[in-house]
Amino acid sequence: MKFKGEDCNAMKKAVVIGGSGFIGSHVADHLSDAGYHVVIYDCNNSKWLRSDQEIIVGDVLDDDKLNLVISGAEVVFNFAALADLNKAIDQPVETININVLGTVKVLVACKKNNVKRFIYASTIYVHSHEGGFYRCSKQAAEAYVEEYQRTYGLDYTILRYGSLYGPRADETNGIHRIVKSALENNIVKYEGNSESMREYIHVYDAAKASVDILNDNFINESIVLTGQEPMRVLDMLKMLAEILGIPEGNIEFIDGHYTGHYIRTPYAYQPKLGKKYIPPLHVDLGQGLIQVIGGISGNKID
Repeated sequence: MKFKGEDCNAMKKAVVIGGSGFIGSHVADHLSDAGYHVVIYDCNNSKWLRSDQEIIVGDVLDDDKLNLVISGAEVVFNFAALADLNKAIDQPVETININVLGTVKVLVACKKNNVKRFIYASTIYVHSHEGGFYRCSKQAAEAYVEEYQRTYGLDYTILRYGSLYGPRADETNGIHRIVKSALENNIVKYEGNSESMREYIHVYDAAKASVDILNDNFINESIVLTGQEPMRVLDMLKMLAEILGIPEGNIEFIDGHYTGHYIRTPYAYQPKLGKKYIPPLHVDLGQGLIQVIGGISGNKID
């Protein structure tokens, strides 16, 4: 299979895996604007595919299709993920398959095809106690990305996104859900703690930054992409209510414990300290070695 633009040496090929989604589609557009020949690889067709872009529909776990699509690419972005925290809680195996195994399969294809840079879409939740299985999967995937560079020399940039908002979002996006509910019910409703704070970043800004990092200054770096400063969710809700002409009395918090969602800051993660336990009675090393020798030589010693 030959892609459009393959014979045009002036255009570098960029593959955007998960490029039919919210942030991925915007990054694909910025790549096209920057002069890249963009090929989107996604399990769904894109509603926002441009005439100067291509799309191949396929699964991130399909090795053959990944190799086909990534062949000839200079840079590969991976946005394919099960990214809904609540869904990840109920689907831990699927979260591993897409977020961890899928990432490793992309890394293998990138190495095979001599890709110059792999860009991994991660999350600020990697520094959090929260985030549930989603956070676990992103931590594991980041570790694989870093180890792949150490072992095989595949350069990367990890992008840790904060609270994104803007056009093309769906029901999995927090602000999208709030605005949609407000328009339908004339109530600005937030499911979460009333003390919550977020660093909102518009998807345009995040997408532009995601392409800007392709310069050499960001090789093998992890970059946090969030808003300029923390903001109380309550202040954002008041702003939205004012824009829509909704009285402040119609702002509601559905307070409760929402598993996996941080309140004020995600930056709280530290590996749990390991405690060393030495059994009071233990096998002598010399005797243990004799036992191993006996097992291998056939003179088993119990």
